[in-house]
Amino acid sequence: MLKDKIAVVTGGSQGIGLEICKKFSENGAKIAIVDINPAEKLEAAAQEIGGDVRTYQCNVADSTQVAEICKQILKDFGSVDILVNNAGITRDNLILKMTEADFDAVIDVNLKGAFYMTKQFYRPMLKKKYGKIINISSVSGLFGNIGQANYAASKAGIIGLTKSTARELAARGICCNAIAPGFIITSMTADFQNNEELKKSIPAGHFGKPEDVAALALFLASPQSDFITGEVIRVDGGMAM
Repeated sequence: MLKDKIAVVTGGSQGIGLEICKKFSENGAKIAIVDINPAEKLEAAAQEIGGDVRTYQCNVADSTQVAEICKQILKDFGSVDILVNNAGITRDNLILKMTEADFDAVIDVNLKGAFYMTKQFYRPMLKKKYGKIINISSVSGLFGNIGQANYAASKAGIIGLTKSTARELAARGICCNAIAPGFIITSMTADFQNNEELKKSIPAGHFGKPEDVAALALFLASPQSDFITGEVIRVDGGMAM
């Protein structure tokens, strides 16, 4: 489905990002992982993914680092067909107790990181007249969440970025969509996995898996979604409907 396509995935060494990389690789894509994690963790992820995978250590919140890494990716692969902006962090607290530093850190990684990455591959995709940009948002960006003003704001911002990008690039054969996961079982949600009340709030009655998000990402990255752009698609077991 993605034979010989070049896919860049931020935060691709763990959780949802890792599953997206595995799904893309299984379907023929060549993968560039962009991640802040140590080199040994990136190498372990590449081994787990298999296929043609290269890793690039980078803090997506640093525009200078992003520019250098993206330039190297284009040099190594020649072009980019798919960009998945998945890198994200949390710094949860009530607004009253949330520090400016914690608010800024989440915005810088989750929202500005996606902007920096998109900007770097904007022109190469324009020249190619083809591209798939997939931004990982969250149901928190749709309805907010107590203690997550920074995270919800960043994920709501991703939705606005997605729609603006989609409008700018649609006429050039480039699609941009967002995925809004609900509660997916990853290390980021470890504190919630035994919360039965939270589970009851999900109509499906259980938490999701990273594979659920990866399956949708594969569809949005494939030619089967060529006429879909500017959409925000939930993977949440009905939680936000």
